[in-house]
Amino acid sequence: MKFEDLLSEINGFGRFQKMVLWINFFGRFSLACHFLLGNFIAVIPPHHCSISSLDADEIFENLTREERLTVNIPVQDDRTPASCHMFSYPQFHLLSNSSSPSEVAVVQCQNGWEYDKSTFISTLATQWDLVCDKRALSRLTTTIFFIGVMFGAAAFGSLSAMFGRKPMLLVSHMLGMGFGLCSAFSSSFIMFAVLRFFTGFTITGSVIISTILNVEWVSIEHRKLVGVIDSLSWTFAFMSFPLIAYFIRDWRWLTVAISLPTVTAIITWWWVPESARWLIANGRADKAHYYLHKCAVMNCKKEAIVSIKPENLAKIIVTGRGNRKYSYLDLVRTPKMRRLALLTGITWFAVATVAYGISFNISSFGLNMYLTQFVYGAIEIPAKLSIYYLLDKFGRRITQAGSLLFVGISLMINIFIPKDKSVVRTVIAVLGKGCSATSFGTVILYSSELYPTVVRQNGMGYNSFVARLGVSVAPLILLSDDIWSHFSQVILSSLGLSAAFVAYLLPETRGRFLPETIEDVEGIRKGTDDLLLQDQKRDEKEGTTSIVGGARVPKDWDDAGVTEDCGVPNGKKPLQPKRLRVGAQQTACKSVAEVE
Repeated sequence: MKFEDLLSEINGFGRFQKMVLWINFFGRFSLACHFLLGNFIAVIPPHHCSISSLDADEIFENLTREERLTVNIPVQDDRTPASCHMFSYPQFHLLSNSSSPSEVAVVQCQNGWEYDKSTFISTLATQWDLVCDKRALSRLTTTIFFIGVMFGAAAFGSLSAMFGRKPMLLVSHMLGMGFGLCSAFSSSFIMFAVLRFFTGFTITGSVIISTILNVEWVSIEHRKLVGVIDSLSWTFAFMSFPLIAYFIRDWRWLTVAISLPTVTAIITWWWVPESARWLIANGRADKAHYYLHKCAVMNCKKEAIVSIKPENLAKIIVTGRGNRKYSYLDLVRTPKMRRLALLTGITWFAVATVAYGISFNISSFGLNMYLTQFVYGAIEIPAKLSIYYLLDKFGRRITQAGSLLFVGISLMINIFIPKDKSVVRTVIAVLGKGCSATSFGTVILYSSELYPTVVRQNGMGYNSFVARLGVSVAPLILLSDDIWSHFSQVILSSLGLSAAFVAYLLPETRGRFLPETIEDVEGIRKGTDDLLLQDQKRDEKEGTTSIVGGARVPKDWDDAGVTEDCGVPNGKKPLQPKRLRVGAQQTACKSVAEVE
């Protein structure tokens, strides 16, 4: 019996699964908000050199503020005060002649800066004067955070594979909230940067672990629905966060506001089950039976679990596994696993880089940044709801490749639209954001179906590591606009188009059982049946197949007598030999071999 068969008997999408899904849905709210925090706390507001200390001799006493700026601060091409320079001495003649002569000496700001606080009360830039020569440090905090996320993904992927999903989920929640709150009260930029790194490192465990838990507890036919709901949790946070940021304009209190909701996740953690798949794979059948019994009772299917004993569960995962511990090296030990790791890694890198390259670029269209961020979140609702239809209609591979293709095309179109057409550019960017949301929602579900249970957490940890590497370089890619105004769009567009081709090389998983072992992926596991779910259900309904000697064979074999060594009738030929997989052919022995 496969785990999916057992899960279907106790209801693969009952009250138990819905409870787990909704707990994890709200549990990752803080994580999604932290991902976008840099969009609002790392903003550099309009500023100019401070002139408050220049009137020691009261020579400016009778001048208005505008007149003081005129005689002390040169103007830029757009007629606004220069941000990083001031006149070496007051230019009183400019009160009658507004043009600034080019030969007048200017110096860097001597007494700090004054900031426009009409939009933000406080940001990282205003707190530690991260402007002019230090302006890159403000954006660097976003990269530092995602470097932490990158290493945290790899660490928690390995730790949760070793110690279990549930305990490491609690560790992620508690440490993520702790470091997030501590960072809000940093006394220096270096302290803040270090704490942001550890916030990213610890908080990322919640998303990769909860995603795996959601997938491992539901039946095959509900995986795509769970994948859509799972991805909508990010959309909920992306739409809520700009509303929170709109009312909280101080970076410290904004950081506190998005860190505290993790308390809810910590409280509801007590109702989160451990993965029964992981427990069985690690020889803890008694504990797996406990959670399966709990699931059956909550789903009103108690009678289905009564006949299942803990010792029977050990046979669900291939026997002979022993106490072997799997690691990240197992992702590259065998040929098909190496190919899978390479293709999914490239796809995740491109998906994440493009998605966050768009998300971080909310201030370049000349529109309200809060509204732009909200629309970016809102467009994800129809984009992600469409996943449910697309995955069923076209499958995982076509949906993944197609969404990346459209992202690349939309970014390319924006290169040729003049920058003064801000509304048109924003509309195209929003459409691209929608396509990137579709690709992101698909790749999470897709990857969790591609990797076998024994290394699924390692695989998702590896993919998350690569994705966060992409997110880390996204702010740096946007800085390339200083070289050429469209440079970042060219890079992001090229990534999207290239990844579309790579994603198309991945195998389709629609309607297939989740692989349990590496041998399943390599196609060498004995006795494995890989029929499409739709075909299996049709065969069972029509009564044309049954299980004989561990192989799925035609129903009319049952009455013919089974040989002890081959497991099939002597001289009997299967009605549909081409639909028997290698594992079944090996079990069915010579009779199948003769037909093939």
